[in-house]
Amino acid sequence: MEYILQNAKVWENGKFKDKSFLFSAPTGDGRRVFPDEYVIFPGFCDVHVHFREPGFSYKETIASGCRSAARGGYTDVCAMPNLNPVPDTPEHLAEELAIIQRDASIGVHPYGAITLGEQGHTLVDMPALATEVCAFSDDGRGVQSDAMMRQAMVQAKGLNKIIAAHCEVNELLRGGYIHGGAYARAHGHRGICSESEWRQIERDIALAKETGCAYHVCHISTKESVERIRQAKADGVDITCETGPHYLVFCDEDLQEDGRFKMNPPLRSKEDREALIEGIADGTIDMISTDHAPHSAEEKSRGLEKSAMGVVGLETAFAAVYTHLVKPGVISMEKAVELFSVNARRRFGLPAGNDFTVWDLNAEYTVNPAEFLSQGRATPFAGTKLFGRCVMTVHDRNVVYLDEEGLA
Repeated sequence: MEYILQNAKVWENGKFKDKSFLFSAPTGDGRRVFPDEYVIFPGFCDVHVHFREPGFSYKETIASGCRSAARGGYTDVCAMPNLNPVPDTPEHLAEELAIIQRDASIGVHPYGAITLGEQGHTLVDMPALATEVCAFSDDGRGVQSDAMMRQAMVQAKGLNKIIAAHCEVNELLRGGYIHGGAYARAHGHRGICSESEWRQIERDIALAKETGCAYHVCHISTKESVERIRQAKADGVDITCETGPHYLVFCDEDLQEDGRFKMNPPLRSKEDREALIEGIADGTIDMISTDHAPHSAEEKSRGLEKSAMGVVGLETAFAAVYTHLVKPGVISMEKAVELFSVNARRRFGLPAGNDFTVWDLNAEYTVNPAEFLSQGRATPFAGTKLFGRCVMTVHDRNVVYLDEEGLA
């Protein structure tokens, strides 16, 4: 099948060009010509997703996660290791790799755990895992021991691998589950202080500077985190970081008594959100990652206090950033491509090849989670209006997502 998109904006060599675009798929016959204007991006890359297999397929599967990602324009994702079994030995990792080999429709690149069982006590055999994993992380938990994190960084440095850290000081959590701000105080909720995040980032920056390790900070959410990472970059530390679309659009003033607003780290203050946007604009924050974390409807139906932590985001991420940052002129379209594809691929060594995704940026719609391809439905974007709809995603010359109606 040949697809011809006329008057498209095509990303080439770091900028957009106006041109017609032809793509030949290896399956199907005939030719389809679409005269409308579309934008063609390199395939997006998310270095922080939870596809839940093995161990938690009632939340998400590799297959459903890939379908969700492809609908969001993603052709490569890095899958976090909080699974059952945790990919902390070659045998455990082999279980995940077998499912990926069988069911993945896009590139799925597994993380290896930093410590056995992500328990923080015993370092994994990193050399035994290194050739099969994209990086090492104990995502969902901060590594509490300074000595353990130093040892991990030394080994990762020797293997030329990234340490990707979920930064959280356990003793500062104090049973909190939303941001320790005005909403928590007004509604009697236990809060998570900002220091629980930035204090461990501060420690890890010092260790990364000492060891020379390539260090990546997951899902930053506080203004202090932005400040410390900005200074670390100025000091020459080998550091990158990510934040999620929900932290750029919402703050704790937007909270409702609903599990779809509960994630870790939590939605912070308006000042934190503004600092994150500034960090996006000035390059302190390198990439947008969704921390796509599906749960069952029952697990997300228990309100703010008792619902499971985590929201889905692959199918709304680019549209949310386009609507709230690109259209208002906060960042350029070129900057958005760097955040969604270029920087993540460069840092994690995941070339785009010929992968691409086609978008109708004029499409306006209301987010309806019932239409998601993910098994998860919990998102703070439910009911909000967004611009930008993915109409096609191609990975390795295979059409992995096609919106026939959107291309009509």
